[in-house]
Amino acid sequence: MPSSDEKLLLRVLLVEDEQKIAEFVCAGLQARGFVVDHCKTGHQGLESAKRRDHDFIVLDVMLPGRDGLSVLKEIRELGISTPVILLTARNELGDRLAGLELGADDYMAKPFFVEELVARLNVIRRRILGAAHDVLQYGKFRLDLVSRKLSYESREVELTAREFTLLEYLMRSPGQLFTRAQLLEHVWGYDFDPTTNVVDVCVKRIRNKLALLEEGADLSAHIDAVRGVGYRFQP
Repeated sequence: MPSSDEKLLLRVLLVEDEQKIAEFVCAGLQARGFVVDHCKTGHQGLESAKRRDHDFIVLDVMLPGRDGLSVLKEIRELGISTPVILLTARNELGDRLAGLELGADDYMAKPFFVEELVARLNVIRRRILGAAHDVLQYGKFRLDLVSRKLSYESREVELTAREFTLLEYLMRSPGQLFTRAQLLEHVWGYDFDPTTNVVDVCVKRIRNKLALLEEGADLSAHIDAVRGVGYRFQP
């Protein structure tokens, strides 16, 4: 796994035989900066897991030739510790429990949104890096979740409680685009009101503070605005 201040270029092995699901997962992950290797059968997935290093494996349980649980079992017996997220049918509790006992790190029931899969991958990554419990750090930016302070190199940035919470939410999923509705719900706890501009005002205040940190460098650009959609944190 790369350190949190390196460029995020994570490789995912997707083992999924349903073409439509594979297409939207591949497209969704690639749009968010992941490199995706796709296999359609359990045998192919096992060989790919053994042959090349991946940061994550997304593994369907129901596969032709060899099911996902047997693939997972052999992966772990071979000492391959790559995090695995299982894809299961919504009502197959037995598969989910068996997968967790065999060493899966998480599971998702079909159908699901790519955004949720990305969030699960980020949670696993942060847990492995061991840094996200107390600190989020990208390059010279350091967000201390205990002291609730943002620093850039040795300089501290004064943030209000709301500004800190918004920045934390963006930094927890670097590169992921969040709509204003999502930010309102998770940071303010509001249902979406299309007339409110509280998100834009809060982001503007944060960007203004970042812009003053380093002469000749527009650090405010780390909070990227996508016109008509929302915002994302760019490491």
